[in-house]
Amino acid sequence: MTQPKPATAAAPPPLKGQALNLVLATVASVVGFWAWNVVATLSTHYAKNMDLSAGAMGILVAMPIFVGSLGRVVVGTMTDRFGGRALFTFVLLASIPPVLLVALGGSLNSFVMVLVAGFLLGVAGTVFAVGIPFVSAWYPPARRGFATGIFGTGMVGTALAAFLNPRLVKSIGYVPTHFLLAAVLAIMAVVVWLFMKNAPGWQPSKEPVLPELMDAAKLAVTWKMCFLYAVVFGGFVSFATYLPTYLRDVYDFDPSAAGARTAGFAVAAVIARPIGGVLADKIGSKPVVLISLAGVAVLGWLVALQPAADVQAGPVFLALAASLGLGTGGVFAWVGVLAPVGKVGSVSGIVSAAGGLGGYFPPLIMGLTYNPDAANYKYAIGLSLLVATALVALVFTLVFVKAPSRQPVRVPQ
Repeated sequence: MTQPKPATAAAPPPLKGQALNLVLATVASVVGFWAWNVVATLSTHYAKNMDLSAGAMGILVAMPIFVGSLGRVVVGTMTDRFGGRALFTFVLLASIPPVLLVALGGSLNSFVMVLVAGFLLGVAGTVFAVGIPFVSAWYPPARRGFATGIFGTGMVGTALAAFLNPRLVKSIGYVPTHFLLAAVLAIMAVVVWLFMKNAPGWQPSKEPVLPELMDAAKLAVTWKMCFLYAVVFGGFVSFATYLPTYLRDVYDFDPSAAGARTAGFAVAAVIARPIGGVLADKIGSKPVVLISLAGVAVLGWLVALQPAADVQAGPVFLALAASLGLGTGGVFAWVGVLAPVGKVGSVSGIVSAAGGLGGYFPPLIMGLTYNPDAANYKYAIGLSLLVATALVALVFTLVFVKAPSRQPVRVPQ
């Protein structure tokens, strides 16, 4: 007599409010990323009004990235303790004073004041470390790639900032643009507080913060994911923040034209991110990340060849953005599956911090290695380092990162 095959467990029904809370988290991330990139997207404004060198501009653009990256470690752990609703509200409200300080510093043409404001503005960049554990708690492991991928589309706030900020400054003025952003942050904080809820099964962590971080830091998977995320998300952040400056220096675009193209770059990465998460759910994260890194290496090399704008350069930059977005979705799907229960916030905080730090150094390197006297290939050194890093990450993933077993769950007969 033929034995019946064990049945595969049916997927659990969606939790009530699941979709609403994913949408709210994603929109909050959009607003946070918009605020986080307010300095970078107006880089040409500061360069012109303050007469900044490429090196000084690189420091100014990178400052919010640096602080936002380190802050993610703490904020991710605080999310495990206090929940996403409280931390989303805190991050959005805490971003308002730095945005207003940027407005004041820019209106006074004070490099130091804008730099200090950029330091404080890093708090807006921690929004990502809130959302990953928050949405992961709402979805089962088999759907977390999808959930974190959708939440990751909040990176479109980068595109929103790149497209809107130069145009808003031109149409309503520099200071009113920052007042408008501060108002949006305040409204979103109120919406989150009133309508967002933590997942029904979520329980606050009772562990002290430092030991919790130390436990997460002891996991080998934490550091493997840190390296990979530093390459893919760091690559996205560095391009999204430095691209307006790059396009001005290499292609002589004005702020609005550079902003529109930077927005297109960000949108391509945003669209690719949930695709990477969904593919990771279906075929595993390893092949997704390998494809991403191979694409970054090849396309980074093509960018270094300085293709002509826009017919040649446009598709290359869009494909590069898609490769980076695919990788970010694949890596964080890995984090959602491999991080122990109750430590998703701590692990994702460390990993997302590494991703932000990966985006901190390239603008500095690009500014310091920029050769204004070269007729072509003014950023050849910086782009060559990107290609080399992607190749190292590709080999590392292939050899040292093991794909987790994906055994089907059985139900008793």
